[in-house]
Amino acid sequence: MGCAPSIHSSESRTGFHGGKAARDAPGLPPGPETTASPAVFGAGLAEPDPRGGVGKTGAVADVQFGPMKFHADQLQVLLVFTKEDKQCKGFWKACEKAGFKCTVTKEAPAVLACFLAKHHDIVIIDHRNPRQLDADALCRSIRSSKFSENAIIIGVVRRGDREESSVMPLIAAGFTRRYVENPNLMACYNELLQLEFGEVRSQLKLRACNSVFTALEKSQEAIEIISEDHIIQYVNPAFETTMGYEAGELIGKQLAEVPINEKKADLLDTINSCIRMGKEWQGVYYAKNGDSIQQNVKITPVIGQGGKIRHYVSIISVCSGNNKAEKITECGQSDSHKDNQSGKPKDKRKGLLDIRTSASRASEVSIQRRHSSIARIHSMTIEAPITKVINIINAAQENSPMPVTEALDHVLEILRTTELYSPQFSAKDDDPHTSDLVEGLMSDGLRRLSGNDYIFTAKHSQPIPSSTIIPTLLHDIPPQIAQVMENEDYWDFDIFELEAATQNRPLIYLGLKIFARFGVCEFLNCSEITLRSWLQIIEANYHSSNPYHNSTHSADVLHATAYFLCRERIKQILDPVDEAAALIAATIHDLDHPGRTNSFLCNSDSKLAILYNDTAVLESHHAALAFQLTTGNEKYNIFKNMERNDYRTLRQTIIDMVLATEMTKHFEHVNKFVNSVNKPLAELEENKETDKDQEAINTILRTPENRTLIKRMLIKCADVSNPCRPLEQCIEWAARISEEYFSQTDEEKQRDLPVVMPVFDRNTCSIPKSQISFIDYFITGMFDAWDAFVDLPELLQHLDNNFKYWKGLDELKLRTLRLPPEPK
Repeated sequence: MGCAPSIHSSESRTGFHGGKAARDAPGLPPGPETTASPAVFGAGLAEPDPRGGVGKTGAVADVQFGPMKFHADQLQVLLVFTKEDKQCKGFWKACEKAGFKCTVTKEAPAVLACFLAKHHDIVIIDHRNPRQLDADALCRSIRSSKFSENAIIIGVVRRGDREESSVMPLIAAGFTRRYVENPNLMACYNELLQLEFGEVRSQLKLRACNSVFTALEKSQEAIEIISEDHIIQYVNPAFETTMGYEAGELIGKQLAEVPINEKKADLLDTINSCIRMGKEWQGVYYAKNGDSIQQNVKITPVIGQGGKIRHYVSIISVCSGNNKAEKITECGQSDSHKDNQSGKPKDKRKGLLDIRTSASRASEVSIQRRHSSIARIHSMTIEAPITKVINIINAAQENSPMPVTEALDHVLEILRTTELYSPQFSAKDDDPHTSDLVEGLMSDGLRRLSGNDYIFTAKHSQPIPSSTIIPTLLHDIPPQIAQVMENEDYWDFDIFELEAATQNRPLIYLGLKIFARFGVCEFLNCSEITLRSWLQIIEANYHSSNPYHNSTHSADVLHATAYFLCRERIKQILDPVDEAAALIAATIHDLDHPGRTNSFLCNSDSKLAILYNDTAVLESHHAALAFQLTTGNEKYNIFKNMERNDYRTLRQTIIDMVLATEMTKHFEHVNKFVNSVNKPLAELEENKETDKDQEAINTILRTPENRTLIKRMLIKCADVSNPCRPLEQCIEWAARISEEYFSQTDEEKQRDLPVVMPVFDRNTCSIPKSQISFIDYFITGMFDAWDAFVDLPELLQHLDNNFKYWKGLDELKLRTLRLPPEPK
């Protein structure tokens, strides 16, 4: 990586040498290649240079850091000025005088790339003209890089006539200090010298600490560092292996809080008379935690500020009383001791994480040590895939450079979380609609209250009303209903028109037609009469009293599912069993929905919440009741003629798809789909040149895991596709879901339950705002990912139009579904 063409540099070797780089730099005064006259830089510059010699860099002195000595490289300075004014030239010439490498850039976009390429010690940014250069943002972008940890960033500010301003805004932006503008060469030169022998040298010493910590991490002796107050500050991997604890269980705790150290605090107090004199103490003591562990200990006090002891460094070796040749850390052990199986030195770095090493060690060691619960889990012989990944990363860290090791440490932290694909997000504080939607849709409702059980309107399956219009077969559907369904294979199909034509029973009719189009009866080996009866019992168990979660919603999701199944890429991937499972799952996905959220059921101690342990309550109930109704009567059993194995496969797929509609896992499903399907596919399709590339694409699409992700995304998008429907349908769905949420809020207030979504108060709610938040937070990202996979330009156009519609209402400060009628 190099710097942008707009950047020019100077690499001075002597203080007054103009050099070709300086001479060629645009806007800077040309100079001869010989030593420049002192007059060029102003009077008084022939003073003795602290580096030795007048105006010459000389040999840079070595830096002493405790017993450690290292050579400091020539300092690199990056000047960021939009124009080369006197101040810029002053620092440029000061860098030449000081013998620093200097780079100037005038373009903000090139600054970060240049810094990452050269890792400058000092960065000087012009903070005087915020309109021309956003210095704060630039400083933050540099600080966002790990390589800026030891960089010194200076902000050049104007010399103000008013009262002195605070430097806190600069510090908050990431600046180390400020420099009040003064283009005088000597002022710039003195500033650079103070930085070199102050902050820069301190940062060099901090960087040297990395090598010290590397030595500690690789040491085979168990090392522990304790504060003067007996708080554990550091333990190395050998200590973790020796004691059976991980660092996270120890650091920051009092010694007495850790069982193996329960006597060490007393021991330190006992031997203070020795170590307070600055002498180290050596001896043996025992710590008991079920087993007696003999520890050879060397404790060294570290004198700090004020001449007081600030730390204790303990170097610990553990020996077995029965077999002193067998031990975990060094206790007179020869370096030639080899692993029995590999013939290589035993790996003490990853004792807790390497399962095989822990297992073999357990069989070799003659005494048992205390192990934490984590150590015991990692000693199991059953390796999960994530454990294998962690072990591979641990092995890769062994010989990696420090930046790579640190990056892999961060990777391990992420991999050890429980929800790998669930983002850590927080809704905007100023957007209560988003906050309430997240709370209402993505919470399991674990804020439990005592109270009356929530009573379903349908405790048992609902009988089929005798007044229901029941078609005999597909060809017997009344002409007016058949006419409404003529265009059911188009996205703009109007489900509300079908709802009206069928007297609120659209699911039976649409189900018969769509299932026939996909040949579901042939796949299931069931008659159309059985399918009709099944659709009847399913629709009868949707609550027509619900404004939103009724059979019309089920029919709408069924229609969207069928539409997605007809997309070319989906047809190439999914098999007939997947198609049947998707259509059945869409049909049953909200069966017996009470018109209340999971959070409401949990907060009200409903019987269903208790049955399903507050986890995916409704979704579990939808799937379970559907199979109970289907298999409980031969008349409705569309699965009765299937082979057992085929039925088990179909059943598992249906259940998985229904459970995928639960919103607490929304971002997990979407992120898995993007990372496992979208991104790998995009990379392959960009470079698709050979048959081998096409085979790789097919492999990605056909793996069982990815097909599962695709089916989950399919039903999730079908379930919440309302914002992608034509505007009039979108408005109607928004009205219905709002009314259902209003009703829930009313009941929560009436029953003194937690109000899960306070913004859905029918007296104050802004429906446009709620739709904007829902689209922004849940819909846009998911449908962008689905469109990238399936290609759905029509849906995204509707989504864009609908979003603009809601935005327009909100900008007019309207809380209603539509514009008010114009006055006559």
